[in-house]
Amino acid sequence: MTTAQDNYAGVWGNRIGFGQRPALLMIDFMQAYTTPGAPLYAPGVVSAVEHSVALLQAARKAGIPVIHSNIRYHPGHFADGGLWVKKAPVMKDMVEGNPLAAFCPEVEPLASEVVLTKQYASSFFGTSLAPMLVALGVDTLIMAGCSTSGCVRATAVDAVQYGYRGIVVRECVGDRHEAPHEANLFDIDSKYGDVVLREAVLTYLRG
Repeated sequence: MTTAQDNYAGVWGNRIGFGQRPALLMIDFMQAYTTPGAPLYAPGVVSAVEHSVALLQAARKAGIPVIHSNIRYHPGHFADGGLWVKKAPVMKDMVEGNPLAAFCPEVEPLASEVVLTKQYASSFFGTSLAPMLVALGVDTLIMAGCSTSGCVRATAVDAVQYGYRGIVVRECVGDRHEAPHEANLFDIDSKYGDVVLREAVLTYLRG
């Protein structure tokens, strides 16, 4: 039996690198993922939030577009969540007024930063993200957020399909379990974008 790395070598794993005009997308850093005892609590997201503080500061200092996404549903019938909420009823916490649906204070959006509200996994699906990035002239989408196996992966897949260089910052994404976290990082890095260490991204933003 070969390792996954050996099996993929020479077939998958090309690097696409950074482009000329980046934007930072902070995906669903909501307190449901960082509150112990909450159904969605994910220890890996707690770490990702901590590591994302410096990334967010660097993006703001560099003056690049910073975009945040969150999830919201109609609290009465959740019809806007469709089959996704039927598949994952735990997402019903994502309603306005629920403290678990609030942004993590360490990475809370500024009033000047766009917040995209979505109902499904990808930050592109059903939102204005793609046309906004086109209008801004963005060619590189730097991604932080949660969860790695859900909304981060779905967004990374859509990013390459919309023609963006997708950069997932390794330390700045998290999940509830290490196995799906690492498996999805491996898959993203192999097929859809580049998984990059935070220090390399910070160096790029400083430049």
